[in-house]
Amino acid sequence: MLAAAGGAYAFAAPKVQAVMSAISGAKETDDYTGDGTSKVTITIKEGDIGEDVAATLQRSGVVKTSSAFYELLLASPEVQFQPGSYALKKKMSSKAALSALQDKANRVEDPSLVIPEGTALQDIEAGMVSKAGLSKAEVAAAAEDVSAYGLPAGVTTLEGWLFPATYPIKPDWTAKQYFQAMVDTMKQRLEKAGVAEADQERVVVFASLVQKEAGLAADYPKVARVFQNRLDDGMRLQSDATVAYGTGNTHTVTTTDAERADASNEYNTYQHDGLPPAPISNPGDIAIDAVVHQATGNWLYFVTVDLETGETVFSDTYDQHLVAVERFRSWLRAHPEYQ
Repeated sequence: MLAAAGGAYAFAAPKVQAVMSAISGAKETDDYTGDGTSKVTITIKEGDIGEDVAATLQRSGVVKTSSAFYELLLASPEVQFQPGSYALKKKMSSKAALSALQDKANRVEDPSLVIPEGTALQDIEAGMVSKAGLSKAEVAAAAEDVSAYGLPAGVTTLEGWLFPATYPIKPDWTAKQYFQAMVDTMKQRLEKAGVAEADQERVVVFASLVQKEAGLAADYPKVARVFQNRLDDGMRLQSDATVAYGTGNTHTVTTTDAERADASNEYNTYQHDGLPPAPISNPGDIAIDAVVHQATGNWLYFVTVDLETGETVFSDTYDQHLVAVERFRSWLRAHPEYQ
């Protein structure tokens, strides 16, 4: 159980702000009105005091200013907070936010951080801020400290090493503890898939590519085989997903002619040989297993010909591939809503 108020010095900031507003004649209020708009989940961590709660609410967009909420809190010495996550709304008045935090119905039981397969690092970081109540600065600093997680020498990013799963929100955890749990889970999954420690980095990079490019689960081993055949034949992978990642776009695999021609993009596998220099997503079990147990075939090309069913055509030759591409174009013409 957490006490709401700190020492007497805590009154200074709100009072100074009020005096300065009066002197300047500023009319803009430092508080929202009403019960809020869109939903948001905030987390109160063990050891948080009133100032910490106020800062979390402002950072999450619940209250307009931490000072307005904290000033209300100081006038309510009987208020106490329980560590945990709470379902609130953005743009709530300080009074409404305080009332909501005292309502047990808003307490989120067993909150979780859900990471779908193929999620990129930047989206995981955003989830840790919005779901786990961590600051953006703390999460970014923990992500940059790559050497802290026991990864293979030479790994320069956590991208690819954060296993997609559901992780419980633990109010007393730091960003590093969340990342370490994800990394440890990835290592366990790689070991279970039979990946030797010396091969882990390559498999993670390869699987991250398959994760973004494959559609139906049954096609994952085939997609892995296509890329393996290309590598074996000295062909470039020509993956739009790698190009898109290099441009900073982690939510699509479509690219423009100019982007595919940009050799300055080190992830551009139209312009550079071999696998991308690092993972482009965080792969799950299906993608990892597909890399370890690739299908048997001579395919060098694939294209999804039906975006609704996910049907994908695999081809041995470029001429066969062109036929499949035309089939996809025909499908697009029949379904203009996808263009």
